[in-house]
Amino acid sequence: MVTVMELYRLLPGTNCKKCGESTCMAFAVALLSRKKNIPECIPILLENFKKQKEKLELLLLPSAGAEETGMIIHPELCTGCGNCVVACPVDVANDPRGAAVGCAPTNDKVIFKVKDGKVVALNIKECRRFGKNRVLCYACIDPCPAGAIEFV
Repeated sequence: MVTVMELYRLLPGTNCKKCGESTCMAFAVALLSRKKNIPECIPILLENFKKQKEKLELLLLPSAGAEETGMIIHPELCTGCGNCVVACPVDVANDPRGAAVGCAPTNDKVIFKVKDGKVVALNIKECRRFGKNRVLCYACIDPCPAGAIEFV
């Protein structure tokens, strides 16, 4: 996973505030959390920062398809085993039949569901990693034998 310092080191370091942030470090944090995009840094668009801009783009490329929580499900790796479905505390809490005993969650608050042999994220805003009370939960990552779920 990319760190804020890796991004910061590639920024111009001018603290010009043209991006709307108070410092380049604040912009790096906003980049990492996908609240800002590289082109919002005006100096990085100049020719003399071309190499840094290209490196930034490469570093941020893996997170391009991430949901708001930073979740990426790699369908090419997913086997559809459903381990994440039954391990997700949100799925378990929102399925009165008990997702943890192997029943597929059915309501609109669950996050994971196996569809056409692959896991899909249905309601990402219910994820414990999202919103005001977010926590760093690894419940869906740890039981995945294929490494198909990651957070960036």
